[in-house]
Formats: sequence, structure tokens, C-alpha cells
Amino acid sequence: MDLNGKRIILGSASPRRKELLRGLDIEFEVDTGNSFREDFKNIESAREIPVLMSEGKSRGFHRKLEENEILITADTIVICGGRIFGKPADRAEAVSMLKTLAGKTHEVITSVTIRSCSEKDTFSDTASVRFGDLDDEEIDYYIDRYRPYDKAGSYGVQEWIGYVGIERIEGSFYTIMGFPVYEVYRHLRKFISSGGKD
Repeated sequence: MDLNGKRIILGSASPRRKELLRGLDIEFEVDTGNSFREDFKNIESAREIPVLMSEGKSRGFHRKLEENEILITADTIVICGGRIFGKPADRAEAVSMLKTLAGKTHEVITSVTIRSCSEKDTFSDTASVRFGDLDDEEIDYYIDRYRPYDKAGSYGVQEWIGYVGIERIEGSFYTIMGFPVYEVYRHLRKFISSGGKD
């Protein structure tokens, strides 16, 4: 992709997002300086949460963007049975989340915000994930070995739990990883070519 002289900044410390953006062969830097504090307790619509969190992370960036800079931020949530699962606070919550997800289908929604100093584009992608049954030994093994405390829903689809526990997926695998690269590539390309205007 021709960046047209733009500098791309990924405002995320997620190693998965860094890996996936790198896979697009786009040069970028990582800058996680941010004043935004994630809080979705008073948000009524679950589907709006990742949008508001992604945009909040963009607004909370620690400095003003220069004219040639484009900032990318993202947020992912898991919804199962009307409940919202973000990142687990501790081991007990991680165990509880995986026990809830086992044997059920849930949705993963990832929202991405692309912003320059004058324009903004936010979009979302949804995938459906069906977990097979998981016993306590499998859940304990995964949590103790992989420590998924930085992952929405307490799991990484690309890790051991995904190999042994995920029965089927509808939608983008990368959306479940937290960065829908197909959509990111197309939105970023359009953003650069149009100056951020639809």
C-alpha cells in the first residue's frame, strides 16, 4: 500500500495487533501513551461498547496528531447470552468466563478507529464462535500455561484453547484475534486516498 507520505501509529500494546498490522507489510510505529480509562458500565447497547472504547482510545492519545500522521486504535469484546466479557481481572474471573463460554456460541466484536488530525473513520466487524465442552482440567491447564489476562473473554483463538476447544467459526478469524485485517486494509487505503473523507 502506498502510504502517500503518511506515518502510521498503532495505539495498542497488543502483540496480536502488532503482528497482524505487520502482516499487511505496512510500516508503522507503536505509541501507547494514552489518558483514556476504559469503562462501559453505563453504556446501554453492548454493540456500542467496542466502538466507544476504540474512539475513546483514539481521543485519549497523549498528544495532538501531526498533519502527516494516522493513528489506529481498536477494542474487542465478547458477548455470550447477553453478558459482556472484556479482559478478566484475575484468575477466578478467567475461569468463570471460560466455563460460561464452554458448550455455547458467542459473538466477538472488534471495532477499529482510524484518525488523522482532521478526520476519523470507525468501523466494526463481528464473528461468531462455537466452543465445545471444556472440562475443569482443560480450563486450568490453559489459564495457568497461557495466562490470558489481556484477552477479551479470557482466550486467544490462536492459542492451545482454540485448537482443542473451538468447534466452528463464522466470520473473520482475525476479528476474533482483535484486529480485522481485511477491513483495516480497505478502510486504511480509502482513508489515505480520500484524506479521511467518505
